[in-house]
Amino acid sequence: MIENRLISLVRKTKSLTQKLSSEWKTFSNPCCGFSQSTRLYSSSFPRLLFIIPSASAKTTSNSIGCGLRSLLLPNKYSKNLYKPSFRNFSTTASISAKNAEGLKLLVTAGPHAQKAVGIWLFASAAWVFSMVVLGGVTRLTRSGLSMTDWKFTGGLPPLSDEEWLHEFEKYKQSPEYKRVNKGMNLADFKFIFWMEYAHRMWGRALGIMFALPFSYFLRKGYITPRLGFRLSGLFALGAGQGLIGWWMVKSGLEDPISEYVEPRVSPYRLAAHLTSAFVIYSGLFWTALSVVMPEPPAESVAWVQGAAKVKRIALPVTVLVGITAVSGAFVAGNDAGRAFNTFPKMGDAWIPEDVLSLKPLMRNFFENTATVQLDHRILATATLFSIGGLWWSSRKVDVHPAIRSLIGSTLGMAALQVTLGISTLLSYVPVSLGTAHQAGALTLLTLMILLNHTLRRPSLQLLKSLPLVAKTAS
Repeated sequence: MIENRLISLVRKTKSLTQKLSSEWKTFSNPCCGFSQSTRLYSSSFPRLLFIIPSASAKTTSNSIGCGLRSLLLPNKYSKNLYKPSFRNFSTTASISAKNAEGLKLLVTAGPHAQKAVGIWLFASAAWVFSMVVLGGVTRLTRSGLSMTDWKFTGGLPPLSDEEWLHEFEKYKQSPEYKRVNKGMNLADFKFIFWMEYAHRMWGRALGIMFALPFSYFLRKGYITPRLGFRLSGLFALGAGQGLIGWWMVKSGLEDPISEYVEPRVSPYRLAAHLTSAFVIYSGLFWTALSVVMPEPPAESVAWVQGAAKVKRIALPVTVLVGITAVSGAFVAGNDAGRAFNTFPKMGDAWIPEDVLSLKPLMRNFFENTATVQLDHRILATATLFSIGGLWWSSRKVDVHPAIRSLIGSTLGMAALQVTLGISTLLSYVPVSLGTAHQAGALTLLTLMILLNHTLRRPSLQLLKSLPLVAKTAS
């Protein structure tokens, strides 16, 4: 009996030894998830290395228990061994989603989607910029009234001599030909026709270039509903821009009220057309900046506070820049740049005598050549001094270096724009300088938009993580 019990005890001891040996192999095996996960976290998160040694003893004892339970009860415990890891990953993902929601990102499909949408929007804004410049060339070469009809979808240009002659005959019935271009030959007509045709087709091409990527990004899920609504509104404005353009041209195809007046488009409609283009451009440019730069440059609370001070001045200055640009549209609409071609005086006087000659009084600010040009001079001067004041007042404010550099660039552009305006006036509005002046107005507005976007207040999440004072390089 005793011998049998001893033999049984030896067998149990041998069996227990085999289980313990097998248990140690299981502990070193990745299936238990401790040794491998420890190495993984050690290599992936260096900042957590200090946690590993202090937890090594507890991890070892727990891993032995885990190995025993996995052998004895594999169905119950082996299924749960990886759950903590997956739970950690899902928590990280949920935090990222919450952060993105707090920042109100316009594109939430990752950096690749953000970059693709940003490039598309910047390209669209640049296309609108080129449309404004091309429109200026079309106006300054007096090509805008060469096409006497309009179709929303457009059409092919004249391809044969008969078609060109037919188009030329339609132009000969217009007031501009009868009073301004009488005797024009076919070659000169072709030039102004191609200018207007290129302007119209360039706008239609912009619509296609905008609509196709927009549809693609919507299908891929790159665009959030908030961004989708905003871009849909800008697309609708772009489609309406074609209608506004024809509405403007149509006013120039009507006979003037006096035989001594040259036929030209309504200054109100021209201002509406140009202002609409500026609004579309500003919307696209601001949205593109918001996509690629959801947070403003901010490295300290002091810089954020300084940016808030600068913004209080920058915002009204931006409004003044926009009003000055709109006043330039009325200068173009009234052809006021070809009158009073002297500076700083207007002719022999500082203020012409007939600035308030029209009745009712308000008409002078939109239809009186002298008043329109005087207004534009005053607004341009006020804009230059306002931007100069913005630069001066921000010199002693603690702001991000990028903001300081941007303000300096804006002041330089404002000075250049005033110089272009004076040169255009004194040179009797040549096409090259007139076009540069119009492009300069949009460039100055671009810098002001960029400045205001950079001066935005950061999100609360970023604000909490900022130090009080930015670290300076030693």
